[in-house]
Amino acid sequence: MATAGPRSFSAAEVRARCAQGACLVSCRRRLYDLSGFVRLHPGGEQLLRRRAGTDVSAALDGPPHRHSENARRWLEQYYVGDIEPGDEQSLSETVDEKEVSAARSPEQTDLCYRTVHVERDLVDWQKPLLWQVGYLGEKYDEWVHQPVDRPIRLFHSDFLEFLSKTAWYVVFMVWTPVVLYLSWVSYTSLAQGNTRLFSSFTTEYSIPVHKYYFPFIFLLGMILWSLLEYLIHRFVFHMKPPASNYYLITLHFLLHGQHHKSPFDSSRLVFPPVPASLVIGFFYGVLRLLLPEVLGLSVFVGGLCGYVIYDMMHYYLHYGSPKKGTYLYGLKAYHVKHHFEHQKSGFGISTRFWDYPFRTLIPEETFKKED
Repeated sequence: MATAGPRSFSAAEVRARCAQGACLVSCRRRLYDLSGFVRLHPGGEQLLRRRAGTDVSAALDGPPHRHSENARRWLEQYYVGDIEPGDEQSLSETVDEKEVSAARSPEQTDLCYRTVHVERDLVDWQKPLLWQVGYLGEKYDEWVHQPVDRPIRLFHSDFLEFLSKTAWYVVFMVWTPVVLYLSWVSYTSLAQGNTRLFSSFTTEYSIPVHKYYFPFIFLLGMILWSLLEYLIHRFVFHMKPPASNYYLITLHFLLHGQHHKSPFDSSRLVFPPVPASLVIGFFYGVLRLLLPEVLGLSVFVGGLCGYVIYDMMHYYLHYGSPKKGTYLYGLKAYHVKHHFEHQKSGFGISTRFWDYPFRTLIPEETFKKED
């Protein structure tokens, strides 16, 4: 059965929809509806809304930012039709700021989004993906780093699928009381004055650990977590599984590949509490072996706090809209570059600090000045 061709839009219709709150942009006659993407845009919602009703061809090439091939591929997901011939030049180059501020509640449009070419994709999106990706072999690495804007189902079992998804606030609700309780236990235990460093080796030269040291030990735990966050992200989450190993490819997709394939799936941006408990328990056991009980607990609770902050920041970097010029604004742009263009660098999430000594910092873009 023959399929209908792309719909044509007049410049007047585009302006009318933008006035109602939609965010339509064109690129060489092709029209895209970015209404559902404006809050996720790394440059900020206001920047994208200011370009509503305009041609963004030049903006895609920069400055200030040259958009990657993945970003251009991502844009194609929102293609809705073409501008009528002769109307391209009539689209305004600027949008009135008052219209931008007022356009906050667009009516539901009849535009259709093409999030992925289901027929031509390497996997069947109508079925759980986890057991399919292992068969991609040498095509897996390229496929998983071509992000799409659609939710992912991993398991056939509804129960396992439920356990694999987590709302951002669950992490805060589950682990914040644990951090507060263990902080109180650590401080009161140190206040008893029985904790000494190196006491297992020598009693004469052992160092007493006072309760006043707790904030510094807690901070040390947070710093160690930031390093651990970087190392896990770089060497575990971004391992390149052998193309011939079905199980390692499946494991990689379960741990992190799913997030790179669908970076804005809101239910998969934080670590589910059940598997997190196993990992957290492992690191607590390691600290218990290396340090005196109370000292190890104090370092551990600082690291646990760092993990909670990391997960909250990671969600915000994907779904928040930080103010331009702030630390989080730069961090959001940095993290999005990691997803769309620099998958082999930019492994710091809550901080870029460790990318400096490990030489994995994403380079700043430069543009030659035109005469």
